[in-house]
Amino acid sequence: MAYPAMLAAIAMRRQEWFELHDHRLYPGFLRDMVTDALEAIWNQTNSYRVIAPRLRAAMEEAGTHHIVDLCSGGGGPWIRLREQFATAERFPVYVSLTDKYPNEQALTRSRVEEGMEFYFAPVDATGIPADLDGFRTIFSTFHHFNPEEARAILSDAVMRHQGIAIFEAAKRSLRTMLATAVVPLLCWYVTPRMRPFRWSRILWTYLLPVVPFTLFADGVLSCLRAYSLEDLRELTDGLGGDEYRWEIGEQDSGRIEITYLIGRPLQGFSPAKQFISAASIRR
Repeated sequence: MAYPAMLAAIAMRRQEWFELHDHRLYPGFLRDMVTDALEAIWNQTNSYRVIAPRLRAAMEEAGTHHIVDLCSGGGGPWIRLREQFATAERFPVYVSLTDKYPNEQALTRSRVEEGMEFYFAPVDATGIPADLDGFRTIFSTFHHFNPEEARAILSDAVMRHQGIAIFEAAKRSLRTMLATAVVPLLCWYVTPRMRPFRWSRILWTYLLPVVPFTLFADGVLSCLRAYSLEDLRELTDGLGGDEYRWEIGEQDSGRIEITYLIGRPLQGFSPAKQFISAASIRR
């Protein structure tokens, strides 16, 4: 299938839409509350824990311990995952958190975590700065990009000889969309436990429930926008040739199925480009 025709076919199968908290008119302080709540929910459920062995194997093959996490929001699942890598996987990693719209308060708190840092400048996943070398990860946000942008993100990883791993809980299925009804309940559960405590969170979560409503609406929209396994195979078709390997599938987390796309250069990272070595990881 020709490249433009492939992108058009994917665009026809999925719905583009847009999510509320991504819209330019959505207030920034509410966006930060939404990403804070998402981080708290991910840390509470730890749904992405099942992908750690698969990601560790890919990073070992690529020859790096450095993660460049894109679209990190409030920090995403890496606080729990980094602990799992250090203990259960015995593969300590150093994580650089980045985002196009940095939640500076939340991500600055992540700097006190050993083995994590916050890249303060805005980072667009479609245009990653040259100084950010490392195994790239995207959790639950790949569906935000249209097929042309998604292909460009993957192509850039291949051209710069970097590994990339994409994990999505959203899925174009009725079962997954119905499961998003649980998200507001989780938001109401985790909000009083979030630190630092803020009365504004109570206001916009319980009295004026904008945050849980946004999470529910964006959860449904995420499912409509999600890339299927067939879409991901088409997006990676021909990328990297024999020097790059792609792995596509689904991993059962016990609650939901995690869709994954993992790519890595077969010969590993170039030593000249290695941003951080295992010996320099903070413990």
